[in-house]
Amino acid sequence: MLNAAPQIETPRLILRGHTVDDFNVIAALWADPEIVRFIGGTPSTREASWTRLLRYVGHWQLLGFGYWVVKEKESGRFIGEIGLADFQRNMQPSLENKAEMGWVLSPEFHGKGYASEAAKAVLDWAAAHLERPVCCIIAPENTPSIRLAEKHGFIHQIDTTYQDSPVRLYSRPGTEK
Repeated sequence: MLNAAPQIETPRLILRGHTVDDFNVIAALWADPEIVRFIGGTPSTREASWTRLLRYVGHWQLLGFGYWVVKEKESGRFIGEIGLADFQRNMQPSLENKAEMGWVLSPEFHGKGYASEAAKAVLDWAAAHLERPVCCIIAPENTPSIRLAEKHGFIHQIDTTYQDSPVRLYSRPGTEK
C-alpha cells in the first residue's frame, strides 16, 4: 500500500502529493466563493483548509489513495486539486467502500482541458492500483463537472441529498476488482 501520493505526469500537468508549502494556495483556492459555489456554497476558513490539507495526506497514509496537487508543467503554477477519497459521508445510498473522486480547479484554468487531462490520469492510476469502485457526487446545476464525469465513464445512478443539498450520485462501471 502506498503511504504517499505518487507523482503522475501528463503532457501538460504534474500531479503530486500535498506538502505544507501548498497551504497558502489551497487556503486561497477554497476561500474563493466561485470555487465553492457548487461545493457546499460556503468559502472555507484557513482552519478548514488546514484540516483539508491534513485529510489529504492522511488518506494516503491510512488508505493508500487520496488527492493530488495539480500543477501546470510549463509554468509550475498551481491549478487545483484532484483525487480519490473516503470521506465517510452520511448519505444514502452509502458510499461505503467506494473511492469518491473529486476535482477543483482555479477558474482561470477552466476551459483548457486540464480537468479532463488530470481526471484521465487519476482514473488510469485507479484502474491499476485501487481495489474499490469509483463514484462521485455532483450538484445538479454543476453542468461542467457533470460533463467531465460523463466524458470519463461515470453514469448517473440516483438523485439524492447530502447535508440537505441535492446531489447526483455517479458511478463508474468496471472499477470493481
